[in-house]
Amino acid sequence: MKRSDVNEIIVQSDRFIRSFGTVLPPFAYWSPEQMKVRVAGDSAMIRDHMMGWDITDYGQGNFDDLGLFLFTARNGNQANVQGGMGMLYAEKVMISHENQVSPMHRHNLKTEDIINKGGATLVLELFAADGNGAIDENAPVSVLSDGRRHTMAAGEHLHLEPGQSVTLEPDCWHAFWGKGGSVLIGEVSNVNDDRTDNIFRDPIGRFSDIQEDCDPLHLLVSDYDKWLGRPG
Repeated sequence: MKRSDVNEIIVQSDRFIRSFGTVLPPFAYWSPEQMKVRVAGDSAMIRDHMMGWDITDYGQGNFDDLGLFLFTARNGNQANVQGGMGMLYAEKVMISHENQVSPMHRHNLKTEDIINKGGATLVLELFAADGNGAIDENAPVSVLSDGRRHTMAAGEHLHLEPGQSVTLEPDCWHAFWGKGGSVLIGEVSNVNDDRTDNIFRDPIGRFSDIQEDCDPLHLLVSDYDKWLGRPG
């Protein structure tokens, strides 16, 4: 993806999010220079826990058809979990546009609630995992949706209208996209590590390869190692 396209997606996405009465936290709007200063001072958690803007085409260069907008607003880490203290959860804001697919994947550790916060219909294609963690093409899928148990056929589509949600556990393979327009999505989960806890069905990258045709408006989480240095 070109950096200029990333910058424009940030502007458009922020406008879309605000249209539903949601405002991102202050660090969302720090310039790269401000981010460097603050991370070196009192805000290292933002870098260390990969909080912030995340715009991905999964390394395929076709964001309109295969992509997702995410912003991680809060996130703990496994040290919190192991110690039983600190932030044990994560929260993201996401946008899925019409027929823009987030590809089939699952997680080893993360259980997440995916919530349609507004806009169009969110469609999820679901499969159960077999004993080795691979997709089971035949087994039924059982998920909770707003406290109600749903049992579905393998590969069946679950439609979430605004206000509806689904709980996806680590053994649930899922892909999703918007139907009828763009969807504002909330994600609430236990702590999240996007570097290591995304298992894709097909060989694919998690982050975008950025072509630097202009300066970044704001840093992506995938920029942090280069711009801010890796956590100590």
